Amino acid sequence: MNVTDRPGRPPLSPQEGWISDGRQVLHFKPLRYDRWCQALEVTLGQLISGEATPLLKRRKELTREQAIKLWNQKRQLGWRACSPQWIPPEPPRA
Repeated sequence: MNVTDRPGRPPLSPQEGWISDGRQVLHFKPLRYDRWCQALEVTLGQLISGEATPLLKRRKELTREQAIKLWNQKRQLGWRACSPQWIPPEPPRA
């Protein structure tokens, strides 16, 4: 969800992004991106004092439009972009 390439507008292709309110963290990660299917995986983690890694609570697949809408809603509520808070797991190998 990095918008540095086009200030004020989402990137043309989805990018990995992190956003936090100080208690919770959302990780946006592109899953599929082609002409017919544009999807991101959004993972919610809860920060726990004294722990190095947040507790991962929920994972959900969203369309690009849904992910942009969620990102913008959280920004309006005061969430801020942040650095990566955990190392995402590798996808399963078939």
